[in-house]
Amino acid sequence: MEGTVFDPLRKKYVARTPEEEVRQHFITWLNTQRNYPLALMASEYILKIGKRRLRCDIVVFNRNLEPQIIVECKAPHVSLGNNVMQQIASYSTLLKVPHLVITNGAGTCVCSYNELSGRYEFAQDIPYHSNPQL
Repeated sequence: MEGTVFDPLRKKYVARTPEEEVRQHFITWLNTQRNYPLALMASEYILKIGKRRLRCDIVVFNRNLEPQIIVECKAPHVSLGNNVMQQIASYSTLLKVPHLVITNGAGTCVCSYNELSGRYEFAQDIPYHSNPQL
């Protein structure tokens, strides 16, 4: 299937777009480099908050199936500027997810929620799955 790529989370072939390739590479990276089981991840996941429905590119859950990481994927040519950060920040205000990530494959930005300040702050990296909070 030349114009498609297999999504192991949705368990089906999906259209191969630049954004989809970034998503699939990041899913693989989370699984192989940060040890997150595929069973604790979802792609194109709809989070329902009251009357709002938010489509998240990738959501990583803890063992209690609570969202812990939200990843917003963009095509490589899309800048990771304020508009992308605002998009994912709108998710965070509703969810209070511990970690937010934006990536275009060429660059990645990670923010972690600081409970003392009640704000998201830039972080160095994404935690490994072995982290007891996840």
